[in-house]
Amino acid sequence: MPATAIYASRILTPLDEITDGVILVEDAHIAAIGHRDEVRVPPGATDYSAAGMTVVPGFVDVHIHGAGGHDVMEGNARALDRITSTVARHGTTSFVATTVTAPIDETCRSLEGIARYIRSRQRPQENLQLAAEILGMHLEGPFISKAQRGVHPPSAIEKPSTEVLGKFLKASGGLVKIVTLAPELPGAIPLVEFAVAAGVVVGIGHTDADYEQARAAIQAGARHAVHMFNAMRPFSHRDPGVIGAILTDPEVTAEIIADGVHVAEPAIQVLLGAKGFDTVLLISDGIAATGMPDGNYRLGNFEVPVKEGVARNAEGKLAGSTLTLDRALRTMVALGVPLAEAVRMATVQPARRLGLAGKKGILAVGADADLVALTPDLRVTGVMTRGAGLV
Repeated sequence: MPATAIYASRILTPLDEITDGVILVEDAHIAAIGHRDEVRVPPGATDYSAAGMTVVPGFVDVHIHGAGGHDVMEGNARALDRITSTVARHGTTSFVATTVTAPIDETCRSLEGIARYIRSRQRPQENLQLAAEILGMHLEGPFISKAQRGVHPPSAIEKPSTEVLGKFLKASGGLVKIVTLAPELPGAIPLVEFAVAAGVVVGIGHTDADYEQARAAIQAGARHAVHMFNAMRPFSHRDPGVIGAILTDPEVTAEIIADGVHVAEPAIQVLLGAKGFDTVLLISDGIAATGMPDGNYRLGNFEVPVKEGVARNAEGKLAGSTLTLDRALRTMVALGVPLAEAVRMATVQPARRLGLAGKKGILAVGADADLVALTPDLRVTGVMTRGAGLV
Protein backbone atom coordinates (compact mmCIF):
# COMPACT_ATOMS: atom_id res chain seq x y z
CA MET A 1 0.00 0.00 0.00
CA PRO A 2 1.20 3.56 -0.63
CA ALA A 3 2.15 5.66 2.36
CA THR A 4 -0.41 8.04 3.86
CA ALA A 5 0.55 11.52 5.08
CA ILE A 6 -1.90 13.06 7.56
CA TYR A 7 -1.56 16.82 7.91
CA ALA A 8 -3.11 18.24 11.09
CA SER A 9 -3.35 21.65 12.70
CA ARG A 10 -2.66 20.00 16.04
CA ILE A 11 -1.45 16.56 17.10
CA LEU A 12 -1.67 15.26 20.67
CA THR A 13 0.57 12.24 20.88
CA PRO A 14 -0.77 12.57 23.75
CA LEU A 15 2.46 12.96 25.71
CA ASP A 16 3.42 15.93 23.55
CA GLU A 17 1.67 18.50 21.38
CA ILE A 18 2.73 19.19 17.80
CA THR A 19 1.28 22.14 15.90
CA ASP A 20 1.11 22.16 12.11
CA GLY A 21 2.22 18.55 12.10
CA VAL A 22 2.25 15.51 9.86
CA ILE A 23 1.99 11.80 10.57
CA LEU A 24 3.40 9.42 7.98
CA VAL A 25 1.80 5.96 7.92
CA GLU A 26 3.37 2.98 6.18
CA ASP A 27 2.37 -0.69 6.44
CA ALA A 28 -0.15 -0.12 9.25
CA HIS A 29 2.42 1.62 11.47
CA ILE A 30 3.57 5.17 12.10
CA ALA A 31 6.76 5.71 10.15
CA ALA A 32 7.37 9.35 11.09
CA ILE A 33 5.73 12.16 13.05
CA GLY A 34 6.64 15.79 13.61
CA HIS A 35 6.26 19.32 12.34
CA ARG A 36 5.61 19.31 8.61
CA ASP A 37 9.05 20.82 7.97
CA GLU A 38 10.69 17.89 9.78
CA VAL A 39 9.01 14.92 8.07
CA ARG A 40 9.98 13.77 4.59
CA VAL A 41 6.90 12.56 2.74
CA PRO A 42 7.75 10.10 -0.05
CA PRO A 43 6.50 10.70 -3.61
CA GLY A 44 3.18 9.04 -4.31
CA ALA A 45 1.96 9.22 -0.74
CA THR A 46 -1.77 9.75 -0.20
CA ASP A 47 -2.47 13.06 1.53
CA TYR A 48 -5.16 13.50 4.18
CA SER A 49 -5.93 16.99 5.40
CA ALA A 50 -7.04 17.50 9.00
CA ALA A 51 -6.89 21.27 8.81
CA GLY A 52 -8.50 22.84 11.85
CA MET A 53 -8.60 19.44 13.52
CA THR A 54 -6.80 17.78 16.41
CA VAL A 55 -5.43 14.31 15.74
CA VAL A 56 -5.11 11.98 18.72
CA PRO A 57 -4.38 8.27 19.18
CA GLY A 58 -7.24 5.84 18.71
CA PHE A 59 -9.13 5.15 21.91
CA VAL A 60 -8.45 1.95 23.86
CA ASP A 61 -11.43 0.53 25.78
CA VAL A 62 -10.60 -2.10 28.42
CA HIS A 63 -14.25 -2.73 29.36
CA ILE A 64 -16.91 -3.17 26.68
CA HIS A 65 -19.56 -5.88 26.24
CA GLY A 66 -20.98 -5.08 22.85
CA ALA A 67 -22.32 -2.56 20.32
CA GLY A 68 -24.34 -2.37 17.14
CA GLY A 69 -26.99 -4.79 18.42
CA HIS A 70 -24.55 -7.57 19.34
CA ASP A 71 -22.78 -8.90 22.44
CA VAL A 72 -19.19 -10.19 22.48
CA MET A 73 -20.35 -13.44 24.11
CA GLU A 74 -22.07 -14.39 20.85
CA GLY A 75 -18.51 -15.19 19.83
CA ASN A 76 -19.07 -15.34 16.08
CA ALA A 77 -17.61 -13.30 13.24
CA ARG A 78 -20.90 -11.63 12.28
CA ALA A 79 -21.47 -10.28 15.78
CA LEU A 80 -17.87 -9.26 16.36
CA ASP A 81 -17.59 -7.58 12.96
CA ARG A 82 -20.62 -5.45 13.81
CA ILE A 83 -19.22 -4.53 17.24
CA THR A 84 -15.76 -3.62 15.93
CA SER A 85 -17.14 -1.48 13.09
CA THR A 86 -19.65 0.32 15.33
CA VAL A 87 -17.17 1.41 18.00
CA ALA A 88 -14.54 2.36 15.39
CA ARG A 89 -16.87 5.04 14.04
CA HIS A 90 -16.71 6.65 17.50
CA GLY A 91 -12.91 6.58 17.68
CA THR A 92 -12.31 3.32 19.56
CA THR A 93 -9.65 1.52 17.57
CA SER A 94 -8.90 -1.29 20.00
CA PHE A 95 -10.68 -2.87 22.93
CA VAL A 96 -10.86 -5.76 25.35
CA ALA A 97 -13.98 -7.88 24.78
CA THR A 98 -15.71 -8.16 28.15
CA THR A 99 -17.79 -11.13 29.25
CA VAL A 100 -20.39 -11.19 32.02
CA THR A 101 -21.09 -13.92 34.55
CA ALA A 102 -22.42 -17.05 32.83
CA PRO A 103 -22.09 -20.83 33.27
CA ILE A 104 -18.48 -21.96 32.92
CA ASP A 105 -18.98 -23.98 29.74
CA GLU A 106 -20.87 -21.14 28.08
CA THR A 107 -18.10 -18.68 28.97
CA CYS A 108 -15.50 -21.05 27.56
CA ARG A 109 -17.38 -21.32 24.27
CA SER A 110 -17.54 -17.53 24.03
CA LEU A 111 -13.82 -17.20 24.77
CA GLU A 112 -12.99 -19.80 22.12
CA GLY A 113 -15.07 -17.93 19.55
CA ILE A 114 -13.51 -14.57 20.36
CA ALA A 115 -10.03 -16.10 20.22
CA ARG A 116 -10.74 -17.53 16.75
CA TYR A 117 -11.90 -14.13 15.61
CA ILE A 118 -8.79 -12.39 16.95
CA ARG A 119 -6.51 -14.84 15.16
CA SER A 120 -8.44 -14.38 11.91
CA ARG A 121 -8.04 -10.60 12.02
CA GLN A 122 -4.33 -10.35 12.73
CA ARG A 123 -3.49 -9.07 9.24
CA PRO A 124 -5.37 -5.78 8.91
CA GLN A 125 -4.12 -4.94 5.43
CA GLU A 126 -6.08 -7.84 3.98
CA ASN A 127 -9.32 -6.11 4.96
CA LEU A 128 -9.44 -2.36 4.57
CA GLN A 129 -12.81 -1.91 6.29
CA LEU A 130 -12.77 0.36 9.31
CA ALA A 131 -12.83 -1.90 12.37
CA ALA A 132 -11.42 -1.82 15.87
CA GLU A 133 -8.96 -4.48 16.93
CA ILE A 134 -9.91 -6.87 19.73
CA LEU A 135 -6.88 -7.12 22.01
CA GLY A 136 -8.12 -9.92 24.24
CA MET A 137 -10.78 -10.64 26.83
CA HIS A 138 -11.85 -9.17 30.17
CA LEU A 139 -13.63 -11.65 32.47
CA GLU A 140 -16.16 -9.60 34.41
CA GLY A 141 -17.33 -12.54 36.48
CA PRO A 142 -17.88 -15.16 37.70
CA PHE A 143 -15.61 -14.44 40.72
CA ILE A 144 -17.76 -11.64 42.13
CA SER A 145 -19.77 -10.83 45.24
CA LYS A 146 -23.44 -11.78 45.27
CA ALA A 147 -24.05 -8.73 47.46
CA GLN A 148 -22.60 -6.44 44.74
CA ARG A 149 -23.46 -8.46 41.66
CA GLY A 150 -25.44 -5.72 39.91
CA VAL A 151 -27.35 -7.49 37.12
CA HIS A 152 -25.04 -10.52 36.95
CA PRO A 153 -27.05 -13.76 37.34
CA PRO A 154 -26.50 -15.11 40.87
CA SER A 155 -26.81 -18.75 39.81
CA ALA A 156 -23.61 -18.53 37.72
CA ILE A 157 -21.43 -16.75 40.30
CA GLU A 158 -18.44 -18.87 41.37
CA LYS A 159 -16.01 -18.80 44.27
CA PRO A 160 -12.52 -17.78 43.14
CA SER A 161 -10.88 -20.86 41.66
CA THR A 162 -7.52 -21.16 39.96
CA GLU A 163 -8.84 -24.30 38.27
CA VAL A 164 -11.74 -22.46 36.69
CA LEU A 165 -9.56 -19.51 35.72
CA GLY A 166 -7.15 -21.99 34.16
CA LYS A 167 -10.02 -23.32 32.01
CA PHE A 168 -10.80 -19.79 30.88
CA LEU A 169 -7.16 -19.10 30.03
CA LYS A 170 -6.99 -22.30 27.98
CA ALA A 171 -10.25 -21.56 26.16
CA SER A 172 -9.02 -18.07 25.28
CA GLY A 173 -5.70 -19.29 23.96
CA GLY A 174 -3.95 -17.17 26.58
CA LEU A 175 -5.76 -14.00 25.49
CA VAL A 176 -7.47 -13.13 28.77
CA LYS A 177 -6.09 -9.71 29.71
CA ILE A 178 -8.16 -8.76 32.79
CA VAL A 179 -10.14 -10.67 35.41
CA THR A 180 -12.58 -8.95 37.76
CA LEU A 181 -12.46 -10.22 41.34
CA ALA A 182 -14.14 -9.56 44.69
CA PRO A 183 -11.15 -9.79 47.05
CA GLU A 184 -13.21 -10.62 50.16
CA LEU A 185 -14.19 -14.04 48.80
CA PRO A 186 -12.47 -17.24 50.01
CA GLY A 187 -9.70 -18.16 47.58
CA ALA A 188 -9.31 -14.64 46.25
CA ILE A 189 -5.67 -14.11 47.18
CA PRO A 190 -4.44 -17.38 45.58
CA LEU A 191 -6.38 -16.41 42.45
CA VAL A 192 -4.71 -12.98 42.40
CA GLU A 193 -1.29 -14.63 42.61
CA PHE A 194 -2.18 -17.21 39.93
CA ALA A 195 -3.54 -14.56 37.56
CA VAL A 196 -0.61 -12.20 37.98
CA ALA A 197 1.83 -15.07 37.35
CA ALA A 198 -0.06 -15.75 34.10
CA GLY A 199 0.24 -12.12 33.01
CA VAL A 200 -3.41 -11.27 33.67
CA VAL A 201 -4.39 -7.92 35.20
CA VAL A 202 -6.53 -8.39 38.31
CA GLY A 203 -9.32 -5.83 38.62
CA ILE A 204 -11.06 -5.28 41.93
CA GLY A 205 -14.78 -5.05 41.23
CA HIS A 206 -18.32 -6.16 42.08
CA THR A 207 -17.10 -6.31 45.63
CA ASP A 208 -18.24 -5.76 49.21
CA ALA A 209 -14.66 -5.79 50.51
CA ASP A 210 -13.60 -3.72 53.49
CA TYR A 211 -10.42 -1.69 53.46
CA GLU A 212 -8.19 -4.46 54.84
CA GLN A 213 -9.50 -7.07 52.39
CA ALA A 214 -8.95 -4.74 49.46
CA ARG A 215 -5.45 -3.87 50.68
CA ALA A 216 -4.59 -7.57 50.92
CA ALA A 217 -5.53 -8.06 47.27
CA ILE A 218 -3.53 -5.01 46.22
CA GLN A 219 -0.50 -6.26 48.10
CA ALA A 220 -0.90 -9.65 46.39
CA GLY A 221 -0.81 -7.97 42.95
CA ALA A 222 -4.26 -6.56 42.10
CA ARG A 223 -3.54 -3.24 40.40
CA HIS A 224 -6.81 -2.25 38.78
CA ALA A 225 -10.33 -1.20 39.80
CA VAL A 226 -13.37 -2.08 37.69
CA HIS A 227 -15.97 0.68 37.00
CA MET A 228 -15.04 2.73 40.05
CA PHE A 229 -17.83 3.43 42.58
CA ASN A 230 -20.30 1.12 40.83
CA ALA A 231 -21.03 -2.29 42.43
CA MET A 232 -18.69 -1.47 45.32
CA ARG A 233 -19.17 -1.25 49.08
CA PRO A 234 -20.02 2.41 49.79
CA PHE A 235 -17.37 4.71 51.26
CA SER A 236 -17.73 6.05 54.80
CA HIS A 237 -15.38 8.14 56.87
CA ARG A 238 -15.28 5.34 59.49
CA ASP A 239 -15.47 2.49 57.00
CA PRO A 240 -13.49 3.56 53.92
CA GLY A 241 -13.80 0.10 52.44
CA VAL A 242 -12.62 -0.90 48.98
CA ILE A 243 -13.14 2.62 47.61
CA GLY A 244 -10.82 4.06 50.26
CA ALA A 245 -8.16 1.47 49.40
CA ILE A 246 -8.32 2.32 45.71
CA LEU A 247 -8.34 6.08 46.17
CA THR A 248 -5.24 6.01 48.38
CA ASP A 249 -3.04 3.64 46.35
CA PRO A 250 -1.16 5.30 43.47
CA GLU A 251 -0.34 1.93 41.88
CA VAL A 252 -3.99 1.05 41.23
CA THR A 253 -5.63 2.25 38.03
CA ALA A 254 -9.35 3.03 38.15
CA GLU A 255 -11.95 2.71 35.40
CA ILE A 256 -14.65 5.37 35.24
CA ILE A 257 -17.90 5.39 33.23
CA ALA A 258 -18.30 9.07 32.36
CA ASP A 259 -21.81 8.90 30.93
CA GLY A 260 -23.57 11.21 33.37
CA VAL A 261 -25.58 8.28 34.71
CA HIS A 262 -23.25 5.79 36.42
CA VAL A 263 -21.22 8.32 38.41
CA ALA A 264 -22.18 11.84 39.49
CA GLU A 265 -19.82 14.58 38.36
CA PRO A 266 -18.70 15.50 41.91
CA ALA A 267 -17.71 11.85 42.47
CA ILE A 268 -15.60 11.93 39.32
CA GLN A 269 -13.95 15.07 40.65
CA VAL A 270 -13.26 13.31 43.96
CA LEU A 271 -11.63 10.46 42.04
CA LEU A 272 -9.44 12.83 40.03
CA GLY A 273 -8.56 14.85 43.13
CA ALA A 274 -7.50 11.76 45.06
CA LYS A 275 -5.68 9.87 42.30
CA GLY A 276 -4.71 12.57 39.83
CA PHE A 277 -5.12 12.17 36.08
CA ASP A 278 -2.47 9.50 35.48
CA THR A 279 -4.24 6.45 36.93
CA VAL A 280 -7.80 7.02 35.69
CA LEU A 281 -9.02 5.13 32.60
CA LEU A 282 -12.08 6.04 30.59
CA ILE A 283 -14.23 3.02 29.75
CA SER A 284 -17.57 2.63 28.03
CA ASP A 285 -18.99 -0.50 29.71
CA GLY A 286 -20.99 -0.45 26.50
CA ILE A 287 -23.55 -3.14 25.74
CA ALA A 288 -25.21 -4.28 22.52
CA ALA A 289 -27.47 -1.21 22.57
CA THR A 290 -24.51 1.10 21.88
CA GLY A 291 -25.15 2.88 18.60
CA MET A 292 -28.71 1.55 18.48
CA PRO A 293 -32.22 2.86 19.23
CA ASP A 294 -34.03 2.06 22.47
CA GLY A 295 -35.30 -1.49 22.85
CA ASN A 296 -34.37 -4.84 24.41
CA TYR A 297 -30.79 -6.01 24.00
CA ARG A 298 -28.67 -8.98 24.98
CA LEU A 299 -26.10 -8.75 27.76
CA GLY A 300 -24.31 -12.06 28.12
CA ASN A 301 -27.10 -14.64 28.16
CA PHE A 302 -29.94 -12.38 29.31
CA GLU A 303 -31.81 -9.36 27.97
CA VAL A 304 -32.04 -5.82 29.34
CA PRO A 305 -34.36 -3.02 28.29
CA VAL A 306 -32.91 0.31 27.15
CA LYS A 307 -34.94 3.49 27.51
CA GLU A 308 -33.67 6.95 26.63
CA GLY A 309 -30.24 5.43 26.14
CA VAL A 310 -30.02 4.00 29.67
CA ALA A 311 -29.99 0.24 30.35
CA ARG A 312 -31.70 -0.95 33.53
CA ASN A 313 -33.17 -4.29 34.52
CA ALA A 314 -36.66 -4.75 35.96
CA GLU A 315 -35.33 -3.91 39.43
CA GLY A 316 -33.93 -0.61 38.20
CA LYS A 317 -30.30 -1.70 38.38
CA LEU A 318 -27.97 -0.29 35.75
CA ALA A 319 -26.93 -2.89 33.17
CA GLY A 320 -23.92 -1.48 31.39
CA SER A 321 -24.19 1.63 29.23
CA THR A 322 -24.59 2.93 25.70
CA LEU A 323 -21.59 5.22 26.11
CA THR A 324 -18.88 5.66 23.50
CA LEU A 325 -15.42 6.96 24.37
CA ASP A 326 -15.71 10.10 22.26
CA ARG A 327 -18.65 11.14 24.43
CA ALA A 328 -16.74 10.18 27.58
CA LEU A 329 -13.90 12.43 26.40
CA ARG A 330 -16.26 15.35 25.96
CA THR A 331 -17.70 14.76 29.43
CA MET A 332 -14.27 14.92 31.06
CA VAL A 333 -13.31 18.10 29.21
CA ALA A 334 -16.62 19.69 30.24
CA LEU A 335 -15.66 18.87 33.85
CA GLY A 336 -12.52 20.98 33.43
CA VAL A 337 -10.00 18.24 32.62
CA PRO A 338 -7.41 19.53 30.12
CA LEU A 339 -7.90 17.91 26.72
CA ALA A 340 -4.46 16.29 26.67
CA GLU A 341 -5.09 14.70 30.08
CA ALA A 342 -8.54 13.47 29.04
CA VAL A 343 -7.07 11.97 25.86
CA ARG A 344 -4.47 10.11 27.94
CA MET A 345 -7.26 8.57 30.00
CA ALA A 346 -8.71 7.05 26.82
CA THR A 347 -5.47 6.10 25.09
CA VAL A 348 -2.01 5.74 26.55
CA GLN A 349 -3.12 4.92 30.10
CA PRO A 350 -5.32 1.95 29.21
CA ALA A 351 -2.63 0.78 26.79
CA ARG A 352 -0.06 0.85 29.59
CA ARG A 353 -2.41 -1.08 31.86
CA LEU A 354 -2.52 -3.80 29.21
CA GLY A 355 1.24 -3.82 28.75
CA LEU A 356 0.98 -2.29 25.27
CA ALA A 357 2.92 0.94 25.83
CA GLY A 358 4.56 2.05 22.59
CA LYS A 359 2.17 -0.01 20.46
CA LYS A 360 -1.30 1.26 21.27
CA GLY A 361 -2.69 4.53 22.57
CA ILE A 362 0.18 6.68 21.34
CA LEU A 363 1.30 8.46 18.19
CA ALA A 364 4.96 7.56 17.91
CA VAL A 365 7.29 5.96 15.40
CA GLY A 366 6.69 2.20 15.36
CA ALA A 367 3.27 2.37 17.01
CA ASP A 368 0.22 0.95 15.29
CA ALA A 369 -1.40 3.51 13.00
CA ASP A 370 -4.53 3.96 15.13
CA LEU A 371 -5.68 7.58 15.21
CA VAL A 372 -8.69 9.84 15.42
CA ALA A 373 -9.31 13.29 13.95
CA LEU A 374 -11.43 15.51 16.20
CA THR A 375 -13.26 18.73 15.42
CA PRO A 376 -12.81 21.72 17.73
CA ASP A 377 -15.91 20.58 19.66
CA LEU A 378 -14.40 17.07 19.96
CA ARG A 379 -16.57 15.28 17.43
CA VAL A 380 -15.02 12.41 15.50
CA THR A 381 -14.48 13.37 11.88
CA GLY A 382 -12.03 10.67 10.79
CA VAL A 383 -10.61 7.41 12.09
CA MET A 384 -7.71 5.14 11.12
CA THR A 385 -7.30 1.63 12.48
CA ARG A 386 -3.98 -0.08 11.81
CA GLY A 387 -3.51 1.95 8.66
CA ALA A 388 -7.04 1.57 7.30
CA GLY A 389 -9.56 4.39 7.04
CA LEU A 390 -9.23 8.20 7.07
CA VAL A 391 -9.92 8.41 3.35
